[in-house]
Amino acid sequence: MSKIIDFHVHTFPEKIAASAIEKLQAKSHTRPFTDGTLSALELSMRESGVSFSILQPVATSPKQVQSINDNAIKINLEHKKIISFGAMHPEFENFEAELERISQAGIKGIKLHPVYQGLNIDNEKFIKILACACDLDLAILIHAGWDIGFPGNDFAMPERIYNALKKIRGVKKIILAHMGGWRAWDEAEKIFADYDGVYIDTAFSLGNFKPLSDGFYKSPEECEMLSSEKFTKIIKSFGVSRVIFGTDSPWASQKESVENFKALENLSVKEKNLILYENAASIVF
Repeated sequence: MSKIIDFHVHTFPEKIAASAIEKLQAKSHTRPFTDGTLSALELSMRESGVSFSILQPVATSPKQVQSINDNAIKINLEHKKIISFGAMHPEFENFEAELERISQAGIKGIKLHPVYQGLNIDNEKFIKILACACDLDLAILIHAGWDIGFPGNDFAMPERIYNALKKIRGVKKIILAHMGGWRAWDEAEKIFADYDGVYIDTAFSLGNFKPLSDGFYKSPEECEMLSSEKFTKIIKSFGVSRVIFGTDSPWASQKESVENFKALENLSVKEKNLILYENAASIVF
């Protein structure tokens, strides 16, 4: 099998990694598989056979945008196998200039997380960012569906994403994380399976997630995500050319995610290679 790109991973600067992981695991009650540092990601990649990892930073405040993007540029200059997307926040005022800046610096895309950024994806502020990024030929990875740490928050549901995208001309390279919408999979499949320019990634969607042993009880049913059969059905609905492999590391094990994906039945080696490498490579290389 060919090289592997993990399109959806997260790390944190060394000085805040421990506190960030502690805060996020307490919020989601899910188990991390690394300590959130770049060095831990590199070790995970070696153990799992992942050739390249694409960092997806999230700006939870407009004040973070430029520093996150400066760090992304630095990472891309210093690392051969780790590639960072940029960040944008809906309240960042001069977004056009900042998107132009990171595009000129060679960054291939941005990550948006409406839930963590506190605004509906179909708000006009997000729509303007989406339109500008598309005009610059930047890829856009959007957290889609529910979020495990924010029960009931519908800011990134598939219908809202559809409402935003229908107002944009020339939609291209929009990637909806978590198979189109975490735990909103039927809705995502219905809306986006035939939507040109929209991809999905496989992050944190197959099998069961691992709860944190912190006394916050999660039943086996609460930890269930997609069965292999349903997961494969969604892939077939979208078509293998519009599906990109991702894990959401450190919240899923890269090694286990790769193994589980390779074990899927009803996908040929060629189809798996498209999802594991070629589709993402067409965006980032």
